[in-house]
Amino acid sequence: MTGLALGLILFSAFVHASWNFLLKKSGGGSGLIAAASLLSLAVYAPVVLVSAYLAGYVPKPSHLGVMLASGMVHTAYFLLLDRAYRSGGDLSIVYPLARATGPLLTIVAAVFLLGEKPGPTAIAGALLIGGSALLLAGNPLRRPSPHPSPKGEGEKVADPRHAIGFALLTGLMIAVYTTWDKQGVAAFLIPPLVYDWGTNAFRCTVLIPFTRHRAPGGMATAWRERRKTVVAIALMSPLSYILVLIAMVFTPVSLVAPAREVSILFAALLGAHFLKEGDLTRRVIAAVGMVLGISGLALG
Repeated sequence: MTGLALGLILFSAFVHASWNFLLKKSGGGSGLIAAASLLSLAVYAPVVLVSAYLAGYVPKPSHLGVMLASGMVHTAYFLLLDRAYRSGGDLSIVYPLARATGPLLTIVAAVFLLGEKPGPTAIAGALLIGGSALLLAGNPLRRPSPHPSPKGEGEKVADPRHAIGFALLTGLMIAVYTTWDKQGVAAFLIPPLVYDWGTNAFRCTVLIPFTRHRAPGGMATAWRERRKTVVAIALMSPLSYILVLIAMVFTPVSLVAPAREVSILFAALLGAHFLKEGDLTRRVIAAVGMVLGISGLALG
């Protein structure tokens, strides 16, 4: 893995952990997610148009199909992640479980479906990152305090123990969209900015009707009461993944996916410092494992 790819992935990891922290802290809800997704379309549209023009990009019907499929998987990812947090799952439990499940499944898919052959050092590093993530999660079966729904959302909050299942399903979605999106930018040669914007557009076609049905007025409520969070997620969520897509253009997905998981460290520190989720010793040990794991990826 090149230094440029590693730098892009590490910055992306920090941005990704930060918007997850904001989602957890704000209480989430499909209204907030839909509002942020719609706003990001408007904000990034000029940048996408300029990028497409400079790259000489010519859209093809097959490209729409690739982005449509990715958009549907990303929709499931956002809804499952949000539900995990709204089920009472701590940031330092939900995030590590979801992020650790994704890369391990991605490596399996990359090897068996894409024919990639990561070296033994890289594989060992990936496994170490995954093991460290699980260590960081601690005992995921402990029951955290339930969090009530934000005012105006009107959505039922599940039993906190359900957060574990939603987190693991989120990890499965991460593995699916990471493997799929690698083909979108590397095989179909869709510019990363265009690709991410297109998947978001298709995601909005599902999220907006879904939100209007499940939480009438949820988008307006989120914009009125949590506008700063909506704007921050609208800017940060696409940026975090665009950086990853750029890295995947010239880096095997079996290396990119595990390296992204250093975001677990950032999320754990945010949870410990700002959300008072504690257990600093375990986080330090897990962090050392992640550093060693990323070193293995860089060397592999």
